[in-house]
Amino acid sequence: ILIDSTKYKQPKLTLVGAGPGDPDLITVKGMKAIANADVVLYDALVDKKLLDYAKDDAVKLYVGKRGGMRSVKQDQINLLIVKYAYEYGHVVRLKGGDPFVFGRGHEEIEYADNFGLSTEIIPGITSAISVPALQGIPVTRRGISESFWVITGSTKSGKLSRDIELAAQSTATIVVLMGMKNLSEIVSIYKRIGISETPVGIIQNGSTSKEVTGFGTMDNILDVVSEKNIKSPAIIVIGKVVETHPELAEVLSEINHY
Repeated sequence: ILIDSTKYKQPKLTLVGAGPGDPDLITVKGMKAIANADVVLYDALVDKKLLDYAKDDAVKLYVGKRGGMRSVKQDQINLLIVKYAYEYGHVVRLKGGDPFVFGRGHEEIEYADNFGLSTEIIPGITSAISVPALQGIPVTRRGISESFWVITGSTKSGKLSRDIELAAQSTATIVVLMGMKNLSEIVSIYKRIGISETPVGIIQNGSTSKEVTGFGTMDNILDVVSEKNIKSPAIIVIGKVVETHPELAEVLSEINHY
């Protein structure tokens, strides 16, 4: 990148977590950062209502990435951050959830640091905890689950994380992000281990008006997903805590009745 040092405008990058989807779930500090931005680079899972907080003359540019769809590559996003910071000043990188939970936020901070940008991180509410919570599902509960794993359902190579099999052998709650395309593989792991009765819930577009849910066990969750046409973006919650949801409690009651 060629930078004209005579045009410095105090270049700064602020990473802002937008929360799980509901625009009201952004932090006050995140909202203030958007209002102070000269440029907002925003992701696919960010509600565009948040852009209303930005100045009228602020540059607002979509740089979203979605699995299986044409999108702006990470290297291009990194370049845009630096370019706009030196051209306009304060760049807010607005990301769904929390920037450091599978959001590649640290990579962007590191890149910006290399070009002398001032940087700030404003955490967001991650969907891994908040979306189950909004359904009344705690990721931990005394006597049921002492810990939880948050695992990517799609690694850099596009494959399912090996940590799924390790986590499945524990009593921990497991939350899988970006895992819908590998759901059948997750089900296969549980069946192979012999714990296909494990409760599972899937929540699409959590915290938004487009939210869709499906609950069952590893034995029938693929049928539930097919019936309800549940797709990405969705999170997968696995473990005994899912039984706290009324919908699953009803399903299990019917199974036990027969």
